[in-house]
Amino acid sequence: MGERVVVTGGAGFIGSHLAEALVARGDDVHVVDNLATGRREQVPDDATFHELDVSDVDALVALVESIGPVA
Repeated sequence: MGERVVVTGGAGFIGSHLAEALVARGDDVHVVDNLATGRREQVPDDATFHELDVSDVDALVALVESIGPVA
Protein backbone atom coordinates (compact mmCIF):
# COMPACT_ATOMS: atom_id res chain seq x y z
CA MET A 1 0.00 0.00 0.00
CA GLY A 2 1.10 3.57 -0.62
CA GLU A 3 1.12 6.50 1.74
CA ARG A 4 -1.57 7.39 4.25
CA VAL A 5 -2.89 10.83 3.28
CA VAL A 6 -5.57 13.25 4.45
CA VAL A 7 -7.34 15.37 1.83
CA THR A 8 -9.15 18.37 3.27
CA GLY A 9 -12.10 19.56 1.24
CA GLY A 10 -12.20 16.15 -0.38
CA ALA A 11 -15.95 16.26 -1.06
CA GLY A 12 -15.56 19.29 -3.32
CA PHE A 13 -14.71 19.36 -7.02
CA ILE A 14 -10.92 19.66 -6.80
CA GLY A 15 -10.48 17.71 -3.57
CA SER A 16 -12.56 14.78 -4.77
CA HIS A 17 -10.50 14.51 -7.96
CA LEU A 18 -7.29 14.64 -5.93
CA ALA A 19 -8.63 11.95 -3.59
CA GLU A 20 -9.60 9.83 -6.59
CA ALA A 21 -6.08 10.09 -8.06
CA LEU A 22 -4.49 9.19 -4.71
CA VAL A 23 -6.77 6.17 -4.32
CA ALA A 24 -5.90 5.10 -7.87
CA ARG A 25 -2.18 5.14 -7.09
CA GLY A 26 -2.79 2.94 -4.04
CA ASP A 27 -2.71 5.42 -1.17
CA ASP A 28 -4.76 5.06 2.03
CA VAL A 29 -6.93 8.17 1.60
CA HIS A 30 -8.85 9.91 4.37
CA VAL A 31 -11.16 12.69 3.24
CA VAL A 32 -12.06 15.51 5.64
CA ASP A 33 -14.96 17.78 4.73
CA ASN A 34 -17.75 19.57 6.61
CA LEU A 35 -20.06 19.28 3.58
CA ALA A 36 -20.81 23.01 3.61
CA THR A 37 -20.28 23.10 -0.15
CA GLY A 38 -19.03 19.61 -0.98
CA ARG A 39 -21.15 16.52 -1.51
CA ARG A 40 -20.64 13.15 0.17
CA GLU A 41 -21.29 11.29 -3.08
CA GLN A 42 -18.22 12.92 -4.67
CA VAL A 43 -15.90 11.17 -2.21
CA PRO A 44 -14.32 8.08 -3.81
CA ASP A 45 -15.74 4.80 -2.51
CA ASP A 46 -12.28 3.55 -1.53
CA ALA A 47 -11.53 6.63 0.60
CA THR A 48 -12.47 6.93 4.26
CA PHE A 49 -14.74 9.90 4.88
CA HIS A 50 -14.61 12.03 8.05
CA GLU A 51 -17.25 14.74 8.38
CA LEU A 52 -15.61 17.52 10.36
CA ASP A 53 -14.57 21.13 10.03
CA VAL A 54 -10.87 21.85 9.49
CA SER A 55 -11.16 24.81 11.84
CA ASP A 56 -11.79 22.34 14.68
CA VAL A 57 -8.15 21.74 15.56
CA ASP A 58 -8.94 19.33 18.40
CA ALA A 59 -10.99 17.14 16.05
CA LEU A 60 -8.18 17.13 13.46
CA VAL A 61 -5.61 16.17 16.08
CA ALA A 62 -7.88 13.37 17.30
CA LEU A 63 -8.34 12.15 13.73
CA VAL A 64 -4.60 12.01 13.02
CA GLU A 65 -3.98 10.28 16.35
CA SER A 66 -6.64 7.68 15.50
CA ILE A 67 -5.41 6.89 11.96
CA GLY A 68 -1.68 7.14 12.58
CA PRO A 69 1.08 9.03 10.79
CA VAL A 70 0.19 10.70 7.51
CA ALA A 71 2.35 11.73 4.56
